[in-house]
Amino acid sequence: MTETALANLQNLYRIFTVPEAPDSTLGAVDHAIGENVADFLQKHIVALERSLEDIEKDFSASKIPEEPSFVSAYTDFVKQKLVAQSVHTAAPGFVGHMTSALPYFMLPLSRIMTALNQNLVKVETSKAFTPMERQVLAMLHHLIYAQKDSFYDQWIHDSQHALGAFCSGGTIANTTALWVARNKLCGPDGSFAGIAKEGFFKALQHLNSSGLAILVSRRAHYSLGKAVDLLGIGRDNLILVDTDVDNRIDMQALRMEYTQLCKRNIRPFALVGVAGTTETGHVDPLNEMADFAAEIGCHFHVDAAWGGPTLFSETHSHLLKGIERADSVTIDAHKQLYVPMGAGMVLFKDPHALSAIEHHANYILRHGSKDLGSHTLEGSRPGKAMLVHAGLSIIGRKGYGLLIDLGIEKAHKFAAMINDHQNFELITAPELNILTYRYSPAWLQDKVGQLSLEQCGEINSLLDLITQEVQKRQREAGKNFVSRTRLRSSRYHGEQISVFRSVLANPLTTTEILAEVLEEQCAIVKETEVQGLIDKIKQIIE
Repeated sequence: MTETALANLQNLYRIFTVPEAPDSTLGAVDHAIGENVADFLQKHIVALERSLEDIEKDFSASKIPEEPSFVSAYTDFVKQKLVAQSVHTAAPGFVGHMTSALPYFMLPLSRIMTALNQNLVKVETSKAFTPMERQVLAMLHHLIYAQKDSFYDQWIHDSQHALGAFCSGGTIANTTALWVARNKLCGPDGSFAGIAKEGFFKALQHLNSSGLAILVSRRAHYSLGKAVDLLGIGRDNLILVDTDVDNRIDMQALRMEYTQLCKRNIRPFALVGVAGTTETGHVDPLNEMADFAAEIGCHFHVDAAWGGPTLFSETHSHLLKGIERADSVTIDAHKQLYVPMGAGMVLFKDPHALSAIEHHANYILRHGSKDLGSHTLEGSRPGKAMLVHAGLSIIGRKGYGLLIDLGIEKAHKFAAMINDHQNFELITAPELNILTYRYSPAWLQDKVGQLSLEQCGEINSLLDLITQEVQKRQREAGKNFVSRTRLRSSRYHGEQISVFRSVLANPLTTTEILAEVLEEQCAIVKETEVQGLIDKIKQIIE
């Protein structure tokens, strides 16, 4: 071995050996990054004014470096090229997506989680983390289903069963719930060994059915499209049911869709209710949906990835009434439980449910062990349950309830500000803490009822361009951020329109900052290019 190779080997050894001295390389790197990140998080801007194309130049090399480099050198790269150019999702003016500020204790605890590097697929690689994960699942199960203490004493650490599954987010959680629902319907029965063994075609033959389907509202999360693709159901059999004027599933339309499926000999195996739609934050009529699911004999799943923590609120928990009747529920901890990204859960009312998708391997997931990997789509998983446990312990039920109450109250205040502003129009009022609106001059709003269908269409097309341009320029300016989406509006003949979407979950966001968001949007409208679109609207009316 050459001297250079030996030196490189020694350097690599040092990388994998945790230094003991507090002023060691590890301490220096930790201090440098810690200070840098802390400085970044204390700023109130959303992002620096640097284009994505320009940032891509820092990450354009495709060859892996031949020689090792100093950790300190890479630390400088991280500070200058990564941290400085990241989106400040904790900024008080970042009110456009479901990502918010984190409690300060999540940062050092995340470092502990990373340092321990536990793998939750197996007790042999996690030990204490496995019972902690089971406890967290039981805590959330209790929040939703509120079973007696004896129920949890029996099932929380049962080696043959699980109350739910931890996963990386709502997509895997929803997929897991529907996977269970499909396998339960197509389970072993006499000569049929089940869909997991004999496949989808034989399962349909056994059921004497032409296909399977899932019923859900048009406001459903796009993850359900991925789920039906993966499960072999087919995207054509993800039946998107029309919504009412309040963006909730229309029960009459639901019955009509079910009748049409029956005529085609297609069997719905799952009905999905949404508790906090991604676009508008509305909650489906869960009690009525539970009744319907029981009537037709299918699995009832509730996607409460966003709205689930509303159950912490004594004031607003009634909005989710009926969720306790669901067979399964999705909750994302990295949303309103304020945990770093990559923590989702699916809870099952019946501890036996996950047996429908159980998998074992002789070398790792043996029968009778308490491993949770036998019930999860993902194999190796980090110990994110530790961070959820920390939040539930430190913030507590009352603390989370207060955060939910503040978010909903703030959304209603912002809605009032929009209604009071002569040049903005509230499109969907908040039920939880999400709302949508758009720029619409007062002189235009006064004449909406007098416009012809053709005029309405032309004007909405121009307002769409204004919304898109304002949102883009506000994002690029980097001070504040709202997202945008497209919704059908009953006020405009059911036409799809572009709207601003605001998510009010960040406890650092104040009403003063929300006023600045509207003020900045008004200022952008006055710019030459956008003002030209306003002039075209005036010409249509005149």
